[in-house]
Amino acid sequence: MINRSPGGSRSLGAALDSAPISRLHRRFWLLAGLGIMLDGFDFFIIGVANPLISKEFDGSPAEQGLLSAAAIVGAALGAALLGPLGDRIGRSRIFRIDLWMFVVFSVLCACAWDIWSLIAFRLLLGVAVGLDYPIAASYLAEILPSRNRGRWLVGAFSLQAAGILLGAVAGVVILLVLPDLDSWRLMLGFGALPALLIIALRRNMPESPRWLARNGHEREAREVAEVLTGQPVHIAETDRERDAPPPEGLRAFVQPQLFSRRLARRTVFTSVPWFLMDIATYGVGIFTPTLLAGLALGGANATFIADDIASTEGTAALDVFLVVGFVLAIVLVDRVGRVPLQLAGFAMMTCALCLLAVSGQLTGGSGSHLVLVFTGFALFNIFMNMGPNATTFALPAEVFPAEVRAGGHGFAAGCGKLGAALGTFLFPVLLADIGASALLYGIAATSALAFVVTLLFRIEPAGRSLEELSGREASAVAPRVAPP
Repeated sequence: MINRSPGGSRSLGAALDSAPISRLHRRFWLLAGLGIMLDGFDFFIIGVANPLISKEFDGSPAEQGLLSAAAIVGAALGAALLGPLGDRIGRSRIFRIDLWMFVVFSVLCACAWDIWSLIAFRLLLGVAVGLDYPIAASYLAEILPSRNRGRWLVGAFSLQAAGILLGAVAGVVILLVLPDLDSWRLMLGFGALPALLIIALRRNMPESPRWLARNGHEREAREVAEVLTGQPVHIAETDRERDAPPPEGLRAFVQPQLFSRRLARRTVFTSVPWFLMDIATYGVGIFTPTLLAGLALGGANATFIADDIASTEGTAALDVFLVVGFVLAIVLVDRVGRVPLQLAGFAMMTCALCLLAVSGQLTGGSGSHLVLVFTGFALFNIFMNMGPNATTFALPAEVFPAEVRAGGHGFAAGCGKLGAALGTFLFPVLLADIGASALLYGIAATSALAFVVTLLFRIEPAGRSLEELSGREASAVAPRVAPP
């Protein structure tokens, strides 16, 4: 590939890959990552609100399970089915659409009149959350320089922890100010406020220059790239080309091309470990109440609201392990590589889950061996976030070619959310049928399987350009002209 023209300008892809991180890079990184923060907020706040909702609506166990899983199922649908929209109409347009959806359905959740209306609104809210995943990841992968692309991608995903902290603070403050069953409405509606702020901040966010170049908007592509890189650029053949014409109609959403001979390995590599990881992530949550009880949160004379406050504060305190894991991922992902971190993460998650399982088989049960429970919980959270929870987000944005980048990432993210939904539904049933230790050994097996899949299908993107990862040949395919 020719990186420089006779006039001294660099090709768009080469200029973006070699540019230093600038103030604009940091700004666009933050604006893209803030949408992921909302996912962390929503994930945490529904856990605080659920006991209050169940008390007010007196929902059956099945209804409570549907409520817990509704947003997760919605996120799977939003990521997998609507992610391809980002490949067709652009990244920046979806950035505005999905957050307005989040605002609308957050408000409607706060106004729900029964359990079924709340389940429906939570499902649609999840669609908005899921849609932001592939768009944010694709946008960032296409503007970040290749040498530290992984660090910034993982850093954006780590903002999920900031959302969890925001949810913890909001939940505790609302419960303290309004210790009433109806306080769950304020919790769920509160998410509209940060979403509105992010909408305002994203208002002038430019389109991805790589997407513009491949969709017939070369002037705009050059302008955005030159502002980002601070140097003149030209559009080379490798910046314009597509490997195949984009699918039309229903095929654009079903995406059979992800299972073609060329892309099937990438699809398996990115989607199966994410699916298995989210099963394990939700599975380990069954030990959180044991740990909180061991820390003596609440008390024999505590009220229902006081119990919810104590559990919220305790769970927030335990989130330090998630933060430690993300910090390690940011430091190591470009130095060590995505695949080694993912392999190490799955290996240690397997060991941590086995440790938790063993603690329940010892004399006195897990409640008498809180050091083992604490150690297992800490190791699981640290290595989960240091490894697969971070890398499964970054890898699809890097290994898929541009024309299916958002769609491929959306499919992988949708598989992850499907694993989370299955965990939400199945774990309480399995826990009652086979017990905690047997269930934890089973979850450990899913992490071990994810290790094997990662090892067999691995593709390491660290330090490589997106064009190189796409395996593009020199011949270009005529670009599709998309609406301006």
